[in-house]
Order: sequence, then C-alpha cells, then structure tokens
Amino acid sequence: MVRLRTRSSNRPTARASCCATALLVGALSFLSGCASYVGGLAAETLSFAILNQDDPLVVQSGLPAYLLIVDGFIVQNPERAGMLSAGAQLFALYGSRFARDQDHAAAMTRKARGYGQRAICLAHEPACQWDGMDYEQFVLELDGIERGQVEFLYAYAVSWLSHLDATSSDWSAVAELPWVQAAMERVLALDETYDDGGVHVYLGILYALRPPALGGKPEIARGHFERSIDLSRGTDLSAKVEYARRYARMMFDQDLHDRLLTEVIEAPVDVPGRTLFNVLAQQDAAALLESSQEYF
Repeated sequence: MVRLRTRSSNRPTARASCCATALLVGALSFLSGCASYVGGLAAETLSFAILNQDDPLVVQSGLPAYLLIVDGFIVQNPERAGMLSAGAQLFALYGSRFARDQDHAAAMTRKARGYGQRAICLAHEPACQWDGMDYEQFVLELDGIERGQVEFLYAYAVSWLSHLDATSSDWSAVAELPWVQAAMERVLALDETYDDGGVHVYLGILYALRPPALGGKPEIARGHFERSIDLSRGTDLSAKVEYARRYARMMFDQDLHDRLLTEVIEAPVDVPGRTLFNVLAQQDAAALLESSQEYF
C-alpha cells in the first residue's frame, strides 16, 4: 500500500548506494537468464520485497532501477493486470516519497496513475471508459465492480490520489478528488478489511482535508482512522501518524496528537509488507512530535 507523505529530504549514503547497487546487479543478472514466468512472478512480488525493506535510503537509491525492471516486465506482458498494479504501486511510492522535486513527483505519479488505469481496465472492461466520465455516471459505474476486483480498484484509486497529491497546486487536479473518494468508498463497501483496513486511512485523509467551517467532516475522519487502527491491530503505524497529522492538529488536540505519535515511535516496525512504511512513519512521527509545542 502506498501512503501519501511529504517527500524525504534524506540523501542515500555511500553505504546504502553500494548495497542497493550490488542487490540490483544480482537481480538483473538473475532475471535476464530466467523464463518469462519467473519474470512475471518477480514483477508482481517486487513491491512486497521493497515494502519489507527497513532502510529507506536503500530504497531511495535502488528503487529507480527496480522501476526499470518493472517497466520491462510490463512491456513484455502488457495484459497482466497484477503486474500493472505492482507498477502503479511502485511508481506511486517513488513519486510520493522519493522524487527529487515537484515536477519529478508529478511525472512519476502520472505514470503510476496510467498503470492503475490499465490494470482496472483489464480487470473490469467497462472501466476502460471511466476517464473523463461525469461524477454521477462514474458513481453508478462503480457499482459494477465486484469483490474479486477490489485489488485493482484500490490500486487505481491510490495511484490517482498520489498524482493529485503531486499536482495539488493545480485546481483542476483538486477538483478530481470526489471521483477518488467515490472509488475509495466502493472499496470500503466491498471489503473494508482489504490491506488491513488501509482504505480507512485514505478516507480519513479525504474527510479531513477541510476544516469544519469549510465543509470538512473531521469526526467521520476520526472514525476512519480509528477503524483502520483496529483492523490492522495497530501494526500500520502510518494510520496513527495520519490521525495525528490530519485530525488532531486540525482540532488542536495536543494530548491526542502527542499520545499517538509517542505510540508510533515506541512501536516495533518489522511487520511483513509494512516495514518500510512503518520506518517512514516513525520518521514522520518524530518530526511532528518535535514541532508539537510550536504548533499548539
């Protein structure tokens, strides 16, 4: 799962770059001599391997080469929806966290969105006509998505949201948020437990984008954040960080803010499929907690 966060300013150390290079050279040598089945399997499991990495600097320095590998697999297997979903996730991750500047983030997340669109189109043919569709018709079309297609709808919505986040200075991009929220709501209706409740974090963020005076719904946001924490049994540390960042700060609840962030900092990070995001969440929690007195 890709979570939208401020991009890190950390630069990879020489040690991290060397480790990543060695790993990638080995991976490239292995993949170049393997059958297409192995290539496809590697592409679809690549994102999971990266998400289990506990050193963000290794990911930052090595991920561009991984992206080239995934691009190659997609060119060779353009009809594999799972591969396209993996590509959407990886490009969204890179663009939302590790891109060098705003233009780079926009380019990477644009590609992520394209892969997400192609994946849902392959999984659900009517989705091929969704681009540019008016809101009311789009919501009706979402009813055609079935539970077995949640994986692709989720990747579609997350990659789209990552691109909107990267281009948030463009008001036309901001205007697309209701479409993304509708897609997330459909994921929720079909399977709220998917990705251990990750959809609740995204809906919490979307409902907390505006303060109450401007039509925001912070209490609905709070419910989504708390439900996500329950469903992940507290193992998704980014849920607590976003709860503190998006809700507690908006409502000027310093006690809740500091408690959530302290819990994140003290929690273990090694969780299969979440380790990288948990490490990043701890970094964000430390920065938010450090600025707590000044903010409140």
